[in-house]
Amino acid sequence: MMRSSSNGGAMGGRAAGTGSGGKSLAPVDKEVDYANYFCTYSFLYHQKDMLSDRVRMDAYFNAVFENKHHFAGKTVFDVGTGSGILAIWSAQAGAKKFYAVEATTMADHARALVKANGLEHIVEVIQASVEDISLPEKVDVIISEWMGYFLLRESMYPSHARMWLAPIKSTLSDRKKNDLDGAMADWDNFSDEIKSYYGVDMGVLTKPFAQEQEKHYIQTAMWNDLNPLQVIGTPTIFKEMDCLTATVSEIEEVRSNVTSVINGHTTLCGFGGWFDVQFRGRKQDPAEQEIELTTAPSEHHCTH
Repeated sequence: MMRSSSNGGAMGGRAAGTGSGGKSLAPVDKEVDYANYFCTYSFLYHQKDMLSDRVRMDAYFNAVFENKHHFAGKTVFDVGTGSGILAIWSAQAGAKKFYAVEATTMADHARALVKANGLEHIVEVIQASVEDISLPEKVDVIISEWMGYFLLRESMYPSHARMWLAPIKSTLSDRKKNDLDGAMADWDNFSDEIKSYYGVDMGVLTKPFAQEQEKHYIQTAMWNDLNPLQVIGTPTIFKEMDCLTATVSEIEEVRSNVTSVINGHTTLCGFGGWFDVQFRGRKQDPAEQEIELTTAPSEHHCTH
């Protein structure tokens, strides 16, 4: 995947708490959070898109079924179960009990899917935010498909993972500049019409409009598939984290100074970011078969 960005290499998250700068971040209002984030996960078309991501699906499937000893006879908890696919796999791998928590009405579809696969005696779907529930027992395993765009987009909680950054070439930068020019030309026409028809001079707003549009078209990261041939410099690890030691403050805002050598004579168009996640288990209970999920540039395997 690609994250082309001109915002200085900073990536913010959704989590609330205290940042690395010591400033306390206000908690997000739940209704606002649902409207801006969770509501999209209540639609089957969105779940279909995620379930069609073979790179992620294969990684989780292999991580579960090639490490059944992590699930056999265990009580398992899923944060953000969505359609319930991880709950179903975990039950099929031998889980004794599975608590599947989903904040949206997708929970209804998850229950139906669990029942259709004959696993309702193992899997209990709970519609609620994870912060609002109290389970009747201690769980042995927590499983979740938590990674968002450039790893921390959804910021549910960390796992062992690495974030990469590399200089890239892309026609997207030219397209975005053309889009910006088009937006400003449209503003000029709009401003002229307002003054001509209604007698109001909009010129004082031209600069803030330009700043707003520049932020949207030029300074905002975007998702796109990235071919290895577009990488023009050495990739650098931007951030590495481990779920046993990482804290919320580490992922609220991630900043790093990186160095990359650009190969040959070419044009730098932006920076691409991707991540990989290792399913290793714990040191005391390691995976029998370590699985890696990577969103690195690829000619064949598109993912997000």
